[in-house]
Amino acid sequence: MAQQLLPALEAPREEALIGGQAVLEGVMMRSPHAWGIAVRKPSGDIATHCETLQRPSEKHKWLAWPFVRGLVTLGQAMNLGYRALKFSANVALSAISKEGEKAQEEKMVASGQGSQQKVAQPEKKDEKPPEMSGWLITVNMVVSIGFFIFMYKFVPLAAATQLKKSWSVLNSSNFMFNLVDGAIRMALFLLFIWGISLWADIRRVYEYHGAEHKTVFAYEAKKNIPSIEFTQQFSTYHPRCGTSFLVTIMLISIFIYAAFPITTFWARFAIRVALLPVIASVSYEMIRFSAKHGRSLFALLTKPGLWMQRITTKQPSDDQVECAIKALDEAMALEKVHGGEMVIA
Repeated sequence: MAQQLLPALEAPREEALIGGQAVLEGVMMRSPHAWGIAVRKPSGDIATHCETLQRPSEKHKWLAWPFVRGLVTLGQAMNLGYRALKFSANVALSAISKEGEKAQEEKMVASGQGSQQKVAQPEKKDEKPPEMSGWLITVNMVVSIGFFIFMYKFVPLAAATQLKKSWSVLNSSNFMFNLVDGAIRMALFLLFIWGISLWADIRRVYEYHGAEHKTVFAYEAKKNIPSIEFTQQFSTYHPRCGTSFLVTIMLISIFIYAAFPITTFWARFAIRVALLPVIASVSYEMIRFSAKHGRSLFALLTKPGLWMQRITTKQPSDDQVECAIKALDEAMALEKVHGGEMVIA
């Protein structure tokens, strides 16, 4: 969901900037006032869905205040990512169910029972397709957040604390301690995203991620819905990707944690968890400011994220790019109807 966090940082106010997210066998695209998703079915067809988006700051002006708008954007992105992943999962479940029904029918036909079964059990037209339950996805999100806190807060802190026994400098310098802690955190993150990239299913998600970035580039260049051939000319590395946002958070956290002269393990761990919203807000504002007022600073902040995208994005096929373009088309069709001010909070 992270790659859709910053869809409106760089452009003038009259431009409708877009962001997106790779999902299971598809892509979600969002504009300031709408979002669309396109998922490739096993049959080759594309399932689509689109909805309007409402800016929270249009109802409550204070939600657009600095250091508040970043958390609002993050919350909206997480909610939208949840809905997009649920849609793609439901498409996959529906396809599996239909394949199972087809296999059962073929088995019955082979045994000579097919015609009688069809007469005895007419098709149920109002039967709902199988769906991923909301509670299951919620549990998955809670587990994911818990895994994030354990892997990137607890484990690096525990490792750095153990290293204090061998490196005396970590006892005398709070900054050095947090620098080592941050280096371990970055190494774990890099190792994790590289490790899961070896899985075939995750690699396909990374290919759709690349398709999403190419489509964003193509739209920004053409200011219109691009063709597949035109889109394939662009890079899979985009500076507004949420990967850059995550890397920025990890780098900034080193300096913020160092500002608190706390030495006990559990106090340090509590600070790391409690300051997550603060660090996210500061990171958002820094990237937003540098994008609008300092191009060189923006390039510097996003450079580590671009390096990381060598892992998190892969070259997509034309079919995958077609999905991304279709999702963009769905979102922009609604944007033209419901759009107005073209910048999100």
